[in-house]
Amino acid sequence: MIPFNKASITELEERYALDALRNGKTSGDGSYTFKVYEQFRERFGIERMLLTTSGTAALEMASILIDLQPGDEVIVPSFTFSSTVNAFLLRGARPVFCDVRPDTLNMDESLVEGLITDRTRAVYAIDYAGVPAEMDAIDAVAAERGLFVIEDAAQAVGSTYKGRPAGTLSEFGCYSFHETKNYVMGEGGAIVLNEGRFLERAEIIREKGTNRRQVLRGWTDKYTWHDLGSSFLPSDVLAAVLHAQMERYDEIMGKRMAVWQAYERELAPLEADGRLRRLSVPGHVEHNAHMYNVVLPDEDTRTRLVEGLKERGVMAYICYVPLHSAPMGRRLGNDPRDCPVTEDLGSRTLRLPLHADMTAADVDRVLSGVFDILS
Repeated sequence: MIPFNKASITELEERYALDALRNGKTSGDGSYTFKVYEQFRERFGIERMLLTTSGTAALEMASILIDLQPGDEVIVPSFTFSSTVNAFLLRGARPVFCDVRPDTLNMDESLVEGLITDRTRAVYAIDYAGVPAEMDAIDAVAAERGLFVIEDAAQAVGSTYKGRPAGTLSEFGCYSFHETKNYVMGEGGAIVLNEGRFLERAEIIREKGTNRRQVLRGWTDKYTWHDLGSSFLPSDVLAAVLHAQMERYDEIMGKRMAVWQAYERELAPLEADGRLRRLSVPGHVEHNAHMYNVVLPDEDTRTRLVEGLKERGVMAYICYVPLHSAPMGRRLGNDPRDCPVTEDLGSRTLRLPLHADMTAADVDRVLSGVFDILS
């Protein structure tokens, strides 16, 4: 069986995790956590980043930091994972779903301004499949109307937009290091604070609402409750795994990119024949080979391809069920007609297997299956 996704784990991850277990600091903010911060500083120029227990936790922290209140509105694409919306629903804010671009499946930036009301507080933009959204346009509209922008870069570690790293394109960036992502720590994430004014409060929120981080720095001799917060701090054992992954950054990126490029090259004839469509990557974006999508002519063809690949020992999956028409979205009063492009493409898009441990023979087997089934 060729799995859809598989974390690339070597002796290095095992060695660092074991060292973290043995060095007497298994809770958060140990030596491996700070090694990860240094790696992100050196590679991406990120100065203010806090590891979290998940990408979801990073989004929840951002929602607390911007003080979302019941009745506030947040503009967000429907074609995303539930975590993006749950993060602000937990604060009482409601989603206003934005349709997506058919070429990238990212939020259609041209629609954002028309969705703003006097209750809008923020825009949550998704970097779908590791391809950053059109953040300059989104940021410009938000700045003009006094809105926050949260970049959900869960899938985009290593991608760039006009030469700038994903996760650094608005006030807040949120990463995921879940086992399904390019670089993993099992369960984990990070919040990037691109404006220094948010750092101190973010540290307090992350530590159950206390100023414990100040005690660890020696700035005060006791800590106490200062703000709303939760247990958003991941174990240093998990940070050790991520440290190893970042040491292997170029290796992992290169292997994933080889798979992505093989799909892109070999599937071109099927697109020319109208049997599928490949998604676009804008010229000003460098993506991280997180995901490879194909858009099929209709839902029945997608189902036939999924089932046919499974019979050949290849796991492929649909993308998201659009949130606006999912059961929870409907309970919130949304209608499938609210986002027609999302509704259409959500029913026809399929993700092919892609991970760093795939061999050339694995890729050939996937491609052979796709060609056979769609012929």
